[in-house]
Amino acid sequence: MSNFDETFPRPQAGPFGVVRESGDQERVTVLVAAFEGWNDAGDAATDAVQFLAEHYGAKDVFEVTSDDFYDYQFSRPIVRRAATGEVKIVWPTTKLATATVPGTNLDLVLLHGWEPSYRWRSFTAELLEQATLLDVDFVVMVGALLADVPHTRPIPVTKTSDTAELQEELGVDPSQYEGPTGIVGVLSHMASLGGFPTVSLWAAVPHYVAQSPSPKAELALLREIEELLNITLPLDVIAEDAEAWERGVNELASDDPEIAAYVQQLEEAKDTTDLPEATGDAIAKEFERYLRRRRDEK
Repeated sequence: MSNFDETFPRPQAGPFGVVRESGDQERVTVLVAAFEGWNDAGDAATDAVQFLAEHYGAKDVFEVTSDDFYDYQFSRPIVRRAATGEVKIVWPTTKLATATVPGTNLDLVLLHGWEPSYRWRSFTAELLEQATLLDVDFVVMVGALLADVPHTRPIPVTKTSDTAELQEELGVDPSQYEGPTGIVGVLSHMASLGGFPTVSLWAAVPHYVAQSPSPKAELALLREIEELLNITLPLDVIAEDAEAWERGVNELASDDPEIAAYVQQLEEAKDTTDLPEATGDAIAKEFERYLRRRRDEK
């Protein structure tokens, strides 16, 4: 796609540092995207985007034509019944919704979708065309994967970018992954080719507790989004859910000696490396969150 840059011209905006308290500053629009399925262990990524949509009262502005991209024998529609007995069929699809973050110069475009069955290049082109029409300045791709990590430690979130200016500003590296990829990886790559500065966030979900929901992983992603966008989110309820989730997994592990021994092995492996909460950067980030919350409470 040699003419991709001509089709989707590069947004004319600075780095994420332009997201700040509102005033006379030029508005900044950030697309935050997550897809159900292979890219969404424990539903952590889509739950995080859904939280943003509900918190900011996002309004739907675009929906792909599902019949063009989905195999309904693979991504089955769902039958739902209202309390009145009314039946509704929910089709797998991908939607864009928009919201404004009060008190800032930040507008959000929130993408919640299902990984398409086919025509991925046309699918991503259609979404990036809409991103251009919505004046998107930056793209944040959110995903979650199963990994050999203990549930008793902070959920690791990997942050990468193939955009040179963001690598320098955020102190992140380009992704070194090679192998099969999902729609999150494809859309991230095509967005970068299209000139959209793009960051990817991936939470590592303990593979032995892969069931949904995974509130601890959702919480980790939302805290990264808070820091990235310089916003404050009401995360107390999710933090409580994460603590309850961890207690529940502890109880299950205590009833299974093999699982308990495996968790201990993962803990020891993790503790021999850099514990995130023990690093100077992590302490500084937590202090910044504290100051931001104090500011917002005034």
